Amino acid sequence: MSTTVDGDTGQAPAPQRIELTIGGMTCASCASRIERTLNKLDGVTAAVNYATEKAQVEFAPSVTAADLVRVIGDTGYTATPPKTAAAPDDSAPEPPNEDGYDEHTRSLRQRMLVSLVLGVPVIALSMIPPLQFTYWQWLALTLAAPVAVWGAWPFHRAALANLRHRAATMDTLISLGVLAAFGWSVYALFLGGAGTEGMRHGFSLTVERGSAGNNIYLEVASGLTAAILAGRFFEARAKRRAGSALRALLQMGAKDVAVLRGDTELRIPVDQLSVGDRFVVRPGEKIATDGVVDDGASAVDASMLTGESVPVEVGPGDPVVGATVNAGGRLVVRATRVGSDTQLAQMAKLVADAQNGKAEIQRLADRISAVFVPIVIALAAATFGVWLALGVGPATAMSTAVAVLIIACPCGLGLATPTALLVGTGRGAQLGILIKGPEVLESTRRVDTIVLDKTGTVTTGKMSVTAVHTTGGVSEAEALSVAGALEDASEHPIAAAITHAARQRLGELPAVADFANLEGLGVHGTVGGRDVLIGRASLLDQHGIALPADLSAVQRHAESQGRTAVVAAWDGTARAVFVVADAIKPTSREAVAGLRDLGLRPVLLTGDNAAAARAVADEVGIAEVIAEVLPQGKVDAVARLQREGRIVAMVGDGVNDAAALAQSDLGLAMGTGTDVAIEASDLTLVRGDLRAAVDAIRLARRTLGTIKANLFWAFAYNLAALPLAALGLLNPLIAGAAMALSSVFVVSNSLRLRRFRTAYPAAARPKDPVEVAKNAPVQPSSSTSATAPPDTQLAQLEAITARLESVVDALARNGQAADNGNPADGDAQRRDLQRP
Repeated sequence: MSTTVDGDTGQAPAPQRIELTIGGMTCASCASRIERTLNKLDGVTAAVNYATEKAQVEFAPSVTAADLVRVIGDTGYTATPPKTAAAPDDSAPEPPNEDGYDEHTRSLRQRMLVSLVLGVPVIALSMIPPLQFTYWQWLALTLAAPVAVWGAWPFHRAALANLRHRAATMDTLISLGVLAAFGWSVYALFLGGAGTEGMRHGFSLTVERGSAGNNIYLEVASGLTAAILAGRFFEARAKRRAGSALRALLQMGAKDVAVLRGDTELRIPVDQLSVGDRFVVRPGEKIATDGVVDDGASAVDASMLTGESVPVEVGPGDPVVGATVNAGGRLVVRATRVGSDTQLAQMAKLVADAQNGKAEIQRLADRISAVFVPIVIALAAATFGVWLALGVGPATAMSTAVAVLIIACPCGLGLATPTALLVGTGRGAQLGILIKGPEVLESTRRVDTIVLDKTGTVTTGKMSVTAVHTTGGVSEAEALSVAGALEDASEHPIAAAITHAARQRLGELPAVADFANLEGLGVHGTVGGRDVLIGRASLLDQHGIALPADLSAVQRHAESQGRTAVVAAWDGTARAVFVVADAIKPTSREAVAGLRDLGLRPVLLTGDNAAAARAVADEVGIAEVIAEVLPQGKVDAVARLQREGRIVAMVGDGVNDAAALAQSDLGLAMGTGTDVAIEASDLTLVRGDLRAAVDAIRLARRTLGTIKANLFWAFAYNLAALPLAALGLLNPLIAGAAMALSSVFVVSNSLRLRRFRTAYPAAARPKDPVEVAKNAPVQPSSSTSATAPPDTQLAQLEAITARLESVVDALARNGQAADNGNPADGDAQRRDLQRP
């Protein structure tokens, strides 16, 4: 936490960063208020996220963490600094109660249910005249009082705290509205004429004029409280659901591990594992941490991290990733990274950082929310005064002012961006797509050109035999047997490719004698009693061996395509030509087609020779090629495209791509690549499959489209409803229900992102980490990871949410379609939106 300063260097100390957990926030304006207060401190830059209830603070050494906590406390909220190293992991989710909810959500549910039970009869009595028996109004008061006082207490408490700090939030508006409606009703019952026998009460969608002393608004006080509590409950519950992907990611890892101490297995907690430790992974167990296989062979299911459903075969020397599942034999793994250095921990950190950030579009909404509440209070007061001046009576004026207070709560504005980010980045993590920050979403919308590195991105990055041509009656198997055996003794990548092809085809290879490596030319040795030469054509020339016409034609054609032709001869005659090249990934052509469908113009960028680059580009369907460039040349190539007016995305995986990834407007790094490339990118594709780039851009655009749809509906709701309320055309009860519904709408619209699917379902069927955790084989330990069973206690509320989401689908589809793909292809967008 502390920063040391070298006084001799004369450099200013580097700023420090901290993440604080904020308590007591009830609406978006609370977050804006805390953010403004922190940013007033010298040397402090803060961003407070209402949806995640976190504050990301960067501060100078002159400020301490205790100062930040104190300032937030003085503002009326609580702040919790990160746990110390000795404390439990602070990234762990808050443990739920026995009903599956945290304390805050459980309290909201309790207040909501009680308020509904007591409030529904009050609303029925007030709205349906046939139910109004003699002195019904006193029963309504008896039922409404606990709702207006105890049920609405969180709003009153927050309003009082804000009043002490001379501030106003959404809770201030709600508290004023409830107290005004309840207070006026008590006045009318005890001091006016509303408490008399035979009092009747009707209901209208608008504010009705009438005698001041005969109007009561108990249904407004109780209905408003119940509606807003229901909205807050669904909002809190949806926020937990929105963050479930990150929580599942954090809970994926194994809880304990069987470590080898000599020849003895000792089961210890995973956090006690150290780099270099050897541990055992039995079939069905999760791999405890990142490492390298020391012994054994198996298939590893990495679907929860990469989204790839096909298990990967591993053996000695192969790397494995923590939290993946051993689906086959027994493995002994040597740990290479533990704790926060593992791939799982880094993924979780990237997702959390992205969810805590703010896009530029959200900052605009925050600025509006910050000034909105004081303006609404002034507008309500002005409405009350104007209606009084018009002589309609204090009851009607009060009802109109209450409607203005209630309808204006801009909760939807504050939730529009954070909830979509929560769900979008969480869903991306499930599919093996890591979005580093919210600003990335805005970049994907503008990109029109995508630059693809060749080696390791479009191609496998490994040499392989693409063709074997023989002559003189020699079979392909014989040529592979002889060449593979001799090349097995060489360490050259081309030799390894020929040996791999031979072993894959034949299995065991014959013995080799008198092996010699001829530097820069090839190899020489004896295989099965035959004198064998393998290498360049010039090697055969030196030994007076002519290349037959058919093999010479094969050699020239291969080299014209930028491929390598390796000639094999034995017993003084050229027998075969092996064509070796960096093999194209089988999914690259499909991926390039997918990028084109998104309106992107693909460009192949490589340091390889032009002929090889052109051959690869033709095979995958890329027209524009930039070849024979050094790493700095890659940066220059991206900059040149940008100077031409293009918005450039780049996909790469190597150290030589890092600078170009940083130069591009949007950098996408293959997760199978180098750490420096991943660090320089904006999006990380955990799988080494270029098709993941298509899904990443689709998901980012879909998330941005959801944010825009949320903001549109939130703004439109407030702009349309405020004039109606001020003109007396909106009953306060309807205003309260509509305000609560707006927040639920925004959150439910964001939750639609959970149903985002890959564009290639047949090739890779991603698994939800929650489902993986549920169905993972049980480890032989009492501390085996497990997830809680699905919540069944609120099935009716689940059904209500499901129905609401179906309505949201219909409302938001048209407004969102334009932001999901190529703007020029509306039909393709609609098909994409409707994909199951």
